[in-house]
Amino acid sequence: MAGEVTGITREVGPGGFTFFRIDTDRCQARLTAHGAQLCEWTPAGHSSSVVFLSPRAIFAAGKAIRGGVPLCFPWFANHPTDRAKPAHGFARTRTWRVGDVTRDPGGDTRVTMHLASDVETRALWDAEFTATLTLSLGPSLTMTFEAENTGATEIGYEIALHTYLAVGDVERIRIHGLERTRYIDKVDGAREQRAGDEPLMLTGDTDRVFLDTTATCTVEDPVLRRRIVVAKGGSPVTVVWNPGREKGPGVADIGDAWQRFVCVETAACTPHAVRLAPRARHAITARVDVEPLS
Repeated sequence: MAGEVTGITREVGPGGFTFFRIDTDRCQARLTAHGAQLCEWTPAGHSSSVVFLSPRAIFAAGKAIRGGVPLCFPWFANHPTDRAKPAHGFARTRTWRVGDVTRDPGGDTRVTMHLASDVETRALWDAEFTATLTLSLGPSLTMTFEAENTGATEIGYEIALHTYLAVGDVERIRIHGLERTRYIDKVDGAREQRAGDEPLMLTGDTDRVFLDTTATCTVEDPVLRRRIVVAKGGSPVTVVWNPGREKGPGVADIGDAWQRFVCVETAACTPHAVRLAPRARHAITARVDVEPLS
């Protein structure tokens, strides 16, 4: 399938995972069916990936890959009632079925991957579903996650495209678009607060769930001299996360790399979890663009 499309190859990578490598005049990228995870994306004209992958990332069955764009589904963070269940759900550690891998008329690469309920998922989440991730890879990166309720009763779930963005120094970036937005501060006992009038600057351990926002976010990076623009659809929540200089080095698969990323996550999570009637569908989309900082 991938071998039949110019610029797309299949290879065995770390952990024995199968990766798809995209190398076209539009971009370079690498992704794997483990968690349906995009690991790298470098649009044409850029020298390094805009999506951050930790140099300490672990590639192993049952383990989440640190960096790239993990899929948090069907719950976000810890399970609300059972801490023994995996954090951020099971989608990011399952092997997805790779569907179409094509080039569209404009030259962008399109990849679809699929996950469906089975005995193992039902043991963790009593629901019948199908999920599809569609990636469009070119000068822009577009990611669409769609879930369908294939059962006979209503289901509820949370979803986040947990996007790690590569930055020069997380303590020097500014994030525009979340000014005056209500948020839950998970570092401060889940207290509800409201952002100020200025762009967001990260000065330490940051884990904020911004509510009732469909705004586009722009990460202004003075070190790498660029702006990363994240637009979204179907998402009423944006999450911003970085562990900071005190906590980051103690995370085994991050270490000193804490300074080189920020997560700007397109999400639908509590109190805005998705409810689906039988045969209903919901899609969430994130689009990432990069432009020079003048």
